[in-house]
Parts: sequence; C-alpha cells; structure tokens
Amino acid sequence: MDYSDVNQWFESKGWRPFAFQMEAWDAVDRGLDGLVNAPTGSGKSYSLLVPALKKAAQHPQHQLQVIWLTPIRALAKEIHLAATRLAEGCSLPVSIGIRTGDTSSADRRKQKEKLPNLLITTPESLHLLLCDKQHRELFKHVKVLVADEWHELIGSKRGVQVELAAAWMRRIAPQLQTWGISATIGNLHQAMEVLTGVAGAAKGVIVRSNIAKKLTVETLIPESFERLPWSGHIGTQLVSHVAQVIENHTSTLVFTNTRAQSEIWYRELMEHKPELAGLVAMHHSALDRDLRNWVEDSLYDGKLKAVVCTSSLDLGVDFRPVDAVVQIGGPKGVARFIQRAGRSGHQPGAASQIWFLPTNALELIEAAALRTAIERGFVEERLPLVRSFDVLVQFLVSLATGGGFAPNEAREAVSDTHAFASIDDDEWAQCLRFITTGGNSLEAYQEYRKVTEIDGRWHIASTTHARRHRMSVGTIVGDTMVRVKYRRGATIGHVEEYFAAGLNDGDAFWFAGRSLEVLSFKGTELEVKNTTKRTGKIPAWQGGRLPLSSMLSELMQEKVTDYLSGDITDREMERIVPVFDLQQTRSMLPSSSEFLVEVLESKEGFHVFMFPFAGRLVHEGMASLVAYRIGREHPRSFSMAFNDYGFELLTDRSFPIDEADVQRWLSTEALISDLQSAVNAAEIARRKFRDIAVIAGLVFRGYPGAPVKDRHLQMSSSLVFEVFGDYDSQNLLYRQAFDEMLEYQLEIRRFRQALLNIDSRRICISRPEKPTPLGFPIMVDRLRERMSMEQLEDRIARMQREV
Repeated sequence: MDYSDVNQWFESKGWRPFAFQMEAWDAVDRGLDGLVNAPTGSGKSYSLLVPALKKAAQHPQHQLQVIWLTPIRALAKEIHLAATRLAEGCSLPVSIGIRTGDTSSADRRKQKEKLPNLLITTPESLHLLLCDKQHRELFKHVKVLVADEWHELIGSKRGVQVELAAAWMRRIAPQLQTWGISATIGNLHQAMEVLTGVAGAAKGVIVRSNIAKKLTVETLIPESFERLPWSGHIGTQLVSHVAQVIENHTSTLVFTNTRAQSEIWYRELMEHKPELAGLVAMHHSALDRDLRNWVEDSLYDGKLKAVVCTSSLDLGVDFRPVDAVVQIGGPKGVARFIQRAGRSGHQPGAASQIWFLPTNALELIEAAALRTAIERGFVEERLPLVRSFDVLVQFLVSLATGGGFAPNEAREAVSDTHAFASIDDDEWAQCLRFITTGGNSLEAYQEYRKVTEIDGRWHIASTTHARRHRMSVGTIVGDTMVRVKYRRGATIGHVEEYFAAGLNDGDAFWFAGRSLEVLSFKGTELEVKNTTKRTGKIPAWQGGRLPLSSMLSELMQEKVTDYLSGDITDREMERIVPVFDLQQTRSMLPSSSEFLVEVLESKEGFHVFMFPFAGRLVHEGMASLVAYRIGREHPRSFSMAFNDYGFELLTDRSFPIDEADVQRWLSTEALISDLQSAVNAAEIARRKFRDIAVIAGLVFRGYPGAPVKDRHLQMSSSLVFEVFGDYDSQNLLYRQAFDEMLEYQLEIRRFRQALLNIDSRRICISRPEKPTPLGFPIMVDRLRERMSMEQLEDRIARMQREV
C-alpha cells in the first residue's frame, strides 16, 4: 500500500515515522494479526490508525470497516481527534465516529442508520451492537479490530467480552484482522495469543518499539516523620510540596488510587492555595459527563494548572501541556506507576517526570523498589481470565437478541477463545439449557426462558426479554448509583446508594470539590445545595485499596535485605533508617531468607503479628487461615487486621507459640478445605454470586430511574444461590462463584506460593515489649475500621505517647 501521503503529512508536522510504526503498517498490509508494544507517548496509536484507515479508504462505500476498542471514554475522544487529523491531513475519504455510554440517543439513532467507516467504542457498546438484528450486515465488511490499551482489559471480564466479540466477528467478517496495543505488560506473547484467538495465535506477530522512554522519578520526602508509621500519617502534610510541583510546571496530573482520595486532595490543595481556584480541577468516573468533558477539554487546551484524578485519566490520553505527574500513595504495581508517569511528556522524544508522595514511611521502600523495577525494565504480567461462564451466557443471549444463532456456529467461535478453549460438550449444553429453560433447577419459572429455538436457530423469546437484556449488557457491576443534583440545576455526579442512605437532610458532605448540604433523598436522586460548612463526610466508593503486586513485593524485600547488608544506594532507604533502627531495637528486621513473627502483650490483649509481604488480599486470607488453625488447638475468638506487609491476630488470652507451631499453621497441607472453613467460603461465594447473577441475567437491576435496590439484588441472588446449592450444585455459575472466591478474593495461586516461600525461610519469633514500626500500622488499620478520623488521630497520639 502506498504511504507517500502519510509520509508527507508526517513531514508537515515535523515528524518522521518510527521503525516500529512502519513495521506495523507492513504487517497489517500483509493481512497479519498481532500486538504493538511501545512506550506511552511514542506514537503507537498511529502504528495501527494509519494502515486501518488506509484500508477503510479503499472501499469507503462500505459502512463499518474498522472498530477501535478503548477501555475508557476519555481515550475514545483522543483517538477520534487523532484519526480525524490523520484523515483530513491525508485526504482519506472516511467517516469517523464514537459510540460509548456518553453518546447521546440522537447520535445513536443516526449511527444505526449509517455507521461510520471507523467506529471508536467500548467493549460494552460493541456487545450492544451485537444485539442488533442486523449486526451481521453491519459487521460483514469490518477489516480491522483494534483493542487499545489491551493490558488494561486482559485481566478482567471486559477482556473476556473482547475475546468473544472478536471470535464471533472473525466468523461473520472473513477479512477481519485482530490487533492490540499495549505499553506496559510483561507477558506479551500470551496477551497477543489471547486477543487473536486459538486458531490465529500461530500467525500472530508482535511489533516492538526500540524507543527508550526517559522517565525521571522523584520522591517527596518530609523533613521529619513518625518512627511508628501508620497509613496516612504523612499524606496531606506534604500538600505544600505538591503545590510547589504544580506551580513549577505548566500542567500537572495528581493521581490518587481512589475517588475518595481525589476528593480529599482537591480540598487540601484549595485550602492550601486558594489562589489556584479555577486553575485546578478534579476528574473521576463518578462525576457528571459534562463536567468530565470540560476538564478534559480544558486540560488539552492548556487552561488548567492541575487536575486531581484517578485511573479515569490513566490511559493513552494525549494531554500535551502536561509536563509533570504526582502519584499520591503507593501505586502497588510497576505497570500502573509507569502508565501514570507516561501521561507527562506524552510525545515522542519527550521525557516523563513523576513525583512519588508516600502516605506513610514504609511506602518509601515501595518508592525505592519502583525505581529499581524501572531501571531493570520489569513490568508485571496480566493473567487472562478463563471460564467466566456468566460472560458467555450474556454473550449467547446477545446473539439470540441480535437475529439469532446456530449452536454449532457459536460453539466454534467460543472454542476459539482462550477463555473457553477448555469448554467441553456437557458445559456447552449446560449454557444452552440455561438460556432456554433456566437449567435444571429454574426451568419451572417462565422468566428464565429467554431463548427459544426456531428452525434450528436460537432467538430471543420476547421483546420484553430483549429490552431487559440490552439494558443489562456489561460486566462492570457496582452498587446502585444515586444522582447528586441541585434542586433547580445541573447534575453534579453520582455516589453509591449505601453512602447516600447514611445522610440525613441538612447533613453536609464534600463532593466534586464542593461542600454540599442535603436537601432530600428520594428514589435515586440526592438533591443538594452549596453550603459554607467546612466539615462533612467524603464519599467512599466500593473497590477499596489496590493490592501490592508480587513483583513489587519481592523488590521491597530485596531492598530490606540490601539495607541489612549495608548496601544503601537509594535516597528513600537512607531516610527510612530511623524507622528500621527502631524496628531492630524493639524486634528485628527480616531479610528475604527470614520470616518474622512478633508476639506482643498489651492492655488490648495478646497480639500475634506475621509479615509475609504478600499484599493485603493474601494477608486477609492468611490471617483467617492461621486463626482457624490456632482455634482448633486453642479455642478462642480473634480480631484480625492486615495491610500489604503483614497481618495481626488479637485475642484476650495468650497461648504457646514456637517455630514448629508457626510452620504448622502456615502449612499448605489441606489448604483449600481449611481455607474454605476459615473464611466462610459459602458466604464469600454468595457475595461473589451477586455479580455473576447480574452479568448472567439471573437478576435484573431495573429500568432507568427505577433501579432495584442493592439489598434486594443481594436477596434475589442469594435465593438463587441457595436453590443451586440445594438442587444443582454442579451448576456452572454456582461453581464459578467458588472459583472466583479462591482466585480473585483470596488470590489462591499467590497465596499458595506465599506459603511455600515462608516454608523455605527461617522462622524468627520476636517478643517485643512495645509495638514496632512494622506492627503499629496494622494496629492502626484495625482501629480505623470502627473510628472516625478525629477519634482515630486522638487514639494514635495516645498510643504513641504510651510507647
């Protein structure tokens, strides 16, 4: 294919195509599938936009020829701008459009009449198009499917959605080529194979850039901090440091790990530097679409000095004025840190700058580990999900809604995916029975008879079923959202139902950077007005804290071992010496070949601390397992607490403990059965089943303006869960709930590996007289669960005086 027009346009911009871009153009021209791997800001979007649009321009009369999938809506806007610039600059006769959850009903209707040549969309919106009875006709000319930021999708059910859609489209669009784009992923070959399918994996190619992105990492360290750290004890005291970074740069992104943190930091910045009002904004997914659009446009146009944000601005978006990034708190993963750093200097040849702000002293180890990982080129793997039958069931109902399907044709497509390559005949038959009769235990109920067979093809049974299914497409299941709005004005955004339910008329809360007073809460609307009250709650959305990755955990332990050997080369490790000195004075600091157990008696009771450094999800399960095994030998009840570094068991009476005891309590023998008993597996699986039931269409979340309340959803899904348990224990969705409990709630593979690592180490039992720097933050996290922030700070101050 001739690229002279593209080369001329590149030259007019002062650009030259990179070798990896031209390699990708050639691979697409040769009809190959594959994955492009290049640093953030190196022009990787153009590596596939160029050949895809050139292909579309060859036959512009055909409606839809290129589908570009993005994981976030903000990235869809960026790709639309880049594609439009390219098409206009090269005079390519192609139309370009966006279809996401933000697309208006009017635009959707226009698109239904005639889809653009290039459609930029999300996995959910693509599956909604599969529900169209004309979708075979709509998709039959598609030549290229691109999954942008594939690393963000692959480890989730949204990734499974992409796998299924791509596998189906390969059957109805014979010319289809499947490509992915990723900047930060460790298992490139597996990621490519998952996207291209079982049959296409052998002919897939990986196009890698040889561009080395320069990344500067600086840590904001306070002049002094407490030698007994606790989560948040540094945090906002460094607001002046963050303000200084903002003032010294054109535009700064301040990343937080949660939406609640973004609300807190926006408020802190405004109180510290009120003169920044109008120049600093906030961006997270709970804010109203119009507000998010305004922030994105203002940031792109260079009108904002800073935006406090979450992962809503993590990916791919090209905000060229941004020349600095601040990360608040440990990102808990190398890939996430690099991804966020890449938002600055987001153009070829530009350096990225990121400032890391620890929220407690122990996160200084994390900062040093992150820098080492970047120097060594380490990035975590993203493991794909398998056997998510709730997503498969939803997909089959989508096909039935979209004009129907033949079982053999659908089976071939499904078996071509990595997620369902292992599906057998019985499991396939179960899925078909489920959508037609509800399966063995629900066949008496008409509402589960969604699909019917007509002349060998399977179709949706009624318009009611079709309508409800279209409204339920997707795999992101959160709590019911409540709209926050002024009584006679605009919508501000959304909070979760459980938070709104805890507010009374007249209460104040902080949201979208404003102090708001509740006027009324009716149905799914929370009416508010602005207030001058300075205190109030800050919404907390479900999702919690990010778990520490295995790679970062290992590097942190390596840093501690280096410190013990006297090899201190990082500024952060030099600053944490007083904390480590106190740890060694009161107890010991374990190397990577040692496993520390601290036994402490206090006014609260008998404490046992263990420090596997394996992440909070693993520690949560490990604490339950150890408590269960101790309880069999010494019957008693325990309080438990955990963070990324270790866990605590607290009871009212002491019991004997030696190295052999610890080894026995942390053994892998009878692990699954003991763990399931320890954590009340049935109850956790029941809660996992709620999301599975929603995705699979077992329970309906309601219509717009009349959603089903979360407690009713839980009750309905629990009832089905009990029916399956009593009458259909081999049901695929029922078994999936227990599999997800082990894999994702307890991270069983990582859990087992952590136990094996402990077994290979020397167990060291220490009996300090006072809390240590490693144990103290876990004690604080236990208190945090039942105290307000004011009460907690008073209690911490008293504890510190006592010790």
